[in-house]
Amino acid sequence: MSTQTRTMLLNMGPHHPATHGVLRLELELEGETVLRAQPHVGYLHRGFEKMAEYKTAQQIIPLTDRLDYAAASVNNLGFCLTVEKLLGIEVPKRAQYLRVIMAELSRIMGHQLWLGTHALDIGAMTPIFYAFADRELAMDITEEASGYRLTPSYLRIGGVSQDITSEFVRKVREYVQKMPKAIDGYHQLLTENPIWMKRTKGIGVIDADTALNYGLTGPSLRGSGVAYDVRKSVPYSSYSDFDFQIPIGEDGDSYDRYLVRMEEFTQSVRIIEQAIENLPSGSIMADNPWTTSPDLEAVSQNVDDLIRRFKISCQGFALPRGETYHAVEGAKGELGFYLVGNGDTHPYRLKIRSPCYYLVSALPYLIEGHMIADVITLIGSIDIVLGEVDR
Repeated sequence: MSTQTRTMLLNMGPHHPATHGVLRLELELEGETVLRAQPHVGYLHRGFEKMAEYKTAQQIIPLTDRLDYAAASVNNLGFCLTVEKLLGIEVPKRAQYLRVIMAELSRIMGHQLWLGTHALDIGAMTPIFYAFADRELAMDITEEASGYRLTPSYLRIGGVSQDITSEFVRKVREYVQKMPKAIDGYHQLLTENPIWMKRTKGIGVIDADTALNYGLTGPSLRGSGVAYDVRKSVPYSSYSDFDFQIPIGEDGDSYDRYLVRMEEFTQSVRIIEQAIENLPSGSIMADNPWTTSPDLEAVSQNVDDLIRRFKISCQGFALPRGETYHAVEGAKGELGFYLVGNGDTHPYRLKIRSPCYYLVSALPYLIEGHMIADVITLIGSIDIVLGEVDR
């Protein structure tokens, strides 16, 4: 401790549970007030973008699950759409709707994980039990479609891995009936809770211009009053077919970011309900012999189909020369993939535009001048996942 400045350096993380992953914050404190905050990332770096240069497009899909692992299917969607854009593949309408259902379920699961842990960090223990119990319902539906609960890898280049069952439809319909009551329960626990409001109102205010300059997207940007949502601004996978609203905040504080995500629960349920009730019939995979594997029934009856399935599975398919970028609205913001092909079966280059990386960059602006107890609130309010930051 310096006797002249009377400040102290404190490391929060990378092992601290409230940093939501292996994030390290270097804090300079004067008493309990934070004068300076410096985030340090990279503790979870796995070399995803470099690994992608040695894998086929299909082999990359399971890796994308591990980006924002709390909302895996929307990562799959972003990558698949990017490859399909480069190849010029048109995905059948039924597969587009199924992708939307899975993406919105993953968004809800991501927000439920955020809600439970964010409330727990601030001192409210009860919400995590309700949020995680309801999250199990969405995971059951994900498992029914894909066989996996957290990292489904259900999507394929050109469509989805398999068609849904009648049990899937039943579970989804039951889910959209249950969720509004569950969301009301979250509101009753927190929204007008005086302790919750005191811990979040006026904490971490960021105005619209500053948020844009930092590159913020998703609920953290919409909490500052900017109605930017990739699903509305640049619709993909038939999102233009669905009626839903973009919630925005007024003050740009932690409370507004909370309210935006709470309303997104309702909007995602609306989208899922519309998608399941208006689900088109037809194929779930694009009719493209270069990228689409024959089904197992065809393989068992025709040696040509067997050879084609073997070659696509083992060797992959060539990515044409060129470059493309495609973004989706992830649970944390704009998740984009920049893909370069050079005629090989592996990408020449893959770069990810991680919304969480930009959120971390804004932490010093949000934190400095607040109390050390508010640091916990602020990390939770922007909802970062370090698996996506570090990649």
